[in-house]
Amino acid sequence: MEDAATPGRTEGVPENRVRSATDRGGALVELTPNPGGLALVSPYHTHRAGDPLDLVALAEQVQKADEFVRANATNKLTVIADQIQHLQEQARKVLEDARRDADLHHIACNMVKKPGNIYYLYQRESGQQYFSIISPKEWGTSCPHDFIGAYKLQHDLSWTPYEDMEKQDAKISIVDKLLNQPMALPPTPDPNFQGLTH
Repeated sequence: MEDAATPGRTEGVPENRVRSATDRGGALVELTPNPGGLALVSPYHTHRAGDPLDLVALAEQVQKADEFVRANATNKLTVIADQIQHLQEQARKVLEDARRDADLHHIACNMVKKPGNIYYLYQRESGQQYFSIISPKEWGTSCPHDFIGAYKLQHDLSWTPYEDMEKQDAKISIVDKLLNQPMALPPTPDPNFQGLTH
């Protein structure tokens, strides 16, 4: 009973550790599971040396975090890879359109080409290709040469194939409405095309 009443002694702590702490000017708090008759904390959780299950749970949490980090990085890289592929396809199309436009500008033509007009491409028996403003429908059965295709010369001097003209004109119409009504757009960084496609 004397040991229990000795100041500086703590239950479960070796005596030499208590003395070394006291010698340095400090003292350990005595073990009192129920100060004033009230259990403030669980003695099991505050005094146990360590539960092996806690280490397992911690390792599982770290492993799960690593898996989530890897999954998130994979998802983001997949999105970037899709964007890169899309940009590559767009770049390829830009180069193909540029090559086609350059070839069409070198086609033989006996008139000054004006943006906004449709020109019809024909090929002679000799292999020479040329532009004409007369459509195959206007020629009827008396069309002298093989019809290759029709193209519209845009205002930026690019060419739009006949089958793509309607879609291209719709895009240009939307852009024109944006440019002609700048004050009608709300002051917000978010894009808002409401009413422009009707």
